[in-house]
This record gives sequence, structure tokens and C-alpha cells, in this order.
Amino acid sequence: MQDQLSRLRALAARHAGRTSYQTPVPRLSLYTGTCPTPPVSGLFEPKVCLVLQGAKQIMIGEQVLRYDPATFFIASLELPVTGCVVEATPERPYIGVTLDLDRTVLAALISDVPGRAEAETQAFAVSAVTPELLDPWLRLLGLLETPADIAVLAPLVEREILYRLLRGPQGALLRQAAREDSRLAQVRQAIAWIRDHYDRPLKVEALCEIAGMSAASFHRHFRAATAMSPLQYQKSLRLQQARRLLVGSTEAARAAYAVGYESASQFSREYTRMFGLPPARDAARLRETGLVEVVVAAAA
Repeated sequence: MQDQLSRLRALAARHAGRTSYQTPVPRLSLYTGTCPTPPVSGLFEPKVCLVLQGAKQIMIGEQVLRYDPATFFIASLELPVTGCVVEATPERPYIGVTLDLDRTVLAALISDVPGRAEAETQAFAVSAVTPELLDPWLRLLGLLETPADIAVLAPLVEREILYRLLRGPQGALLRQAAREDSRLAQVRQAIAWIRDHYDRPLKVEALCEIAGMSAASFHRHFRAATAMSPLQYQKSLRLQQARRLLVGSTEAARAAYAVGYESASQFSREYTRMFGLPPARDAARLRETGLVEVVVAAAA
């Protein structure tokens, strides 16, 4: 496995950009860094994340997860995340690679892979990397060396990666993501509404109706999937958007009202609790440390 990781690092290092790079392979991105980073918040789309060198730590709700070359992170729902690189040096830079999950490809594949989805499952996890999983990743990154092969071969290799994941310990998580009749799919419908209307008052009764669940069932399944309540999910989206407005020079009070807060003082308290500094001071620190682009890019 060490030889596989070494070859993956060499491929990634040859093709990575300055900090992040959306490769010509659909849904495949590379990330590099030469030093640890402060926590940055953003919305993770469904994806698989491999660390080829260094280590990363993320917080989802109150859960803290760490992954490194021995493990991978997977998320099957859109999740507000606060993350940072915790191991990186100029001599041994952080190198990470991600593959966004395509539910259409997953749905077409699950009928060919034995197994069943659990009735209730968390929408994210960290699992051990295996040689069988690294092998198709090597071939996927290897396509960056032969761009003419990407259109034909990338879908086949992506399918193999998803196959390996379905056969692994997180197979139930992926089946929940792919099935349109799963509890996770019902939670996803509510999440879509929250994302589109994060600046509006949250009415749980309306979310329950959108998800097609009773209030008790909705709260249980939402928290099981995301490690947070619907209100906490909305609050995280609001504060992340407010932060992007602030680094763009919007005043704190205007940013608060723009994302749905009615009280500037409540906004300041909750912002400080999440990011560690009051709004104006945090925005100034981000500008001084050159992290403005990272915060803005976290919206992607």
C-alpha cells in the first residue's frame, strides 16, 4: 500500500495547482498546502476525500474527525463543515484528492452490488484505506498523464471506485444516498429547502411535510444523518454566508440582516462562538492572513 500511496503522491504533485485544482477528469480535484491552516468553514457536497500526505481534521456538528493516508473521508449529503490541515510542511506538503459523488452513477450500480441499506445511517464517516481501493484511484489520477483517454476511461474507473466503496464498510451509507425512497433521500429534500431559504425563518412543520415524516421521525433521522438539528444546520449556513459577506467588506450589521438575523447582537454572539472572534475582527484577520480566497472558495 505504501508503494501505491507513493505513486499517487507523485501523480498528484505533478498535476496539482497552487492550492486547489479542478482536474480535467470530471468531479476529480487536487489540493496541496505547505503548512497547517486555521479552521475554514464551508459546505461539503457529497464526496470521497483521500489524504495522500499530511493530515486533515474536520468538525461536523460536534463530531471531530481526522483523516490521513491510512484513512479516507466520505460524505453522502451536503454538510456544513469546518476543516483545517493539521499536518503539512514545505518538505512534506499536504496532498489531498477528492471525488464528488454522482448519485446517478451510484443508482445505476447498486442493483449490481449485493447488500442493503440500513434504515438509519449517518451520512458521513472515516474508514480505513485498502490496497483494493487505492488501485482504481491510481488509474484515475493516471489519466491526467493521458488526457485523450479521459472521456472513455474515466467513467469506467469511477464506477470501479464506487464499486469498491459499496463493497466496503460504508456501503450502506452509499446505498442510502443512491435510493430515492430512503430516509436519507427524505432528509436531503429538507436540506435542499434549507439551503435555498437559509435566510428565512425555519418552520419545522413545513420541513416535516417536505420530507414526508412525522416531527419525531424527522428530527431523529435528520440528526442521525447530519450530527446536528435542522436549526443548527441553518445557523451554520447563515454564519458561513455572513463570513463570506464580511470578507467582501460588508458591515457586520448588514451581513447579519442579509442572512436572516433580526438581532445584530445575537448574530455577533453566535458568530464569535463559531469562528472564535467577533465578526469585524475575524474578517480583518482573514484579510491579513490571506485566507479570503479560501473562505470564498469554501462556498463551492
